[in-house]
Amino acid sequence: MSGGGVMRITRTVLIVPASSPAMIAKAAASDADAVCIDLEDAVAPDQKAAARGHVVEALRSLDFGGKTRAVRINGLDTPFAYRDVIAVVEAAGAFVETLVVPKVSGADELRFVDRLLSQIEGATDLARPVGLEALVETAAGLLNLREVATASPRLEALIFGSGDFAASMQMPLDTIGGFDAHDALYPGHRWHHVMQSLVTAARAHGLRAVDGPYAAFKDADGLDRACGIGRALGFDGKWCIHPAQVAGVNAAYSPTAAEIGWAREVTTAYDAALAAGRGAVSVAGKMIDEASLRACRQVLDRARRARLID
Repeated sequence: MSGGGVMRITRTVLIVPASSPAMIAKAAASDADAVCIDLEDAVAPDQKAAARGHVVEALRSLDFGGKTRAVRINGLDTPFAYRDVIAVVEAAGAFVETLVVPKVSGADELRFVDRLLSQIEGATDLARPVGLEALVETAAGLLNLREVATASPRLEALIFGSGDFAASMQMPLDTIGGFDAHDALYPGHRWHHVMQSLVTAARAHGLRAVDGPYAAFKDADGLDRACGIGRALGFDGKWCIHPAQVAGVNAAYSPTAAEIGWAREVTTAYDAALAAGRGAVSVAGKMIDEASLRACRQVLDRARRARLID
């Protein structure tokens, strides 16, 4: 559930450069849950204007097969952001679900985009409001998470960006989203605080929590490890930078058959106990309480939204 009351499944968000129509088309045909067309880091400054045209054309002409369609705009500290919003939403607002705002450091940035979107929607008679997703990738963004998470009713998700976050914190980093010699020197998980803080803010305010990309796209084992950590911390999904990553990340962020089976067994036994007038139930030698039941219902909900069960 997002802050705007929108239900989306985003185990995998495949991000592609707006400057490459061929890559956008490939992403639209992939098995990702969402596609994010990137106008920021993946596009050179002298190609920004042309890239906006590629975004509009792709959104209006391609079949995304029910995927969530997102566009990452440029940072609000650049001269490109306002034109990104206007050009894309005026021409293709009916075909984009969310705008991703990078390097969000406080609530005012989201409020600015919110107000700009409201004016565009009013002028173009858009029937459906465009949602927002906030990339948390600076020290200020971490400090202001509470304000960011409540900045706009359009906000649907918080996304962790480890590369820019490391730069903001002056943390040494050899690979984005991966594991390097610096991780081996630190007696714990270097990103635990920011990642757990982001998930906590998301859960407190009904938002999705999405982990950032794993840059070493040929390292399947490392990607699996990164997904396991993200899932253990409560993330809903992860950005992918290559189609080859989609299947593994989809699997990592989907309930397993064993988890689904256990959740069904628990909920069935609990419902039967309530029908018989009992308030407690034991399944396979384990006492089941309300917390256990909530966890099992969440598993079944994720499985339904991932279309793994009816």
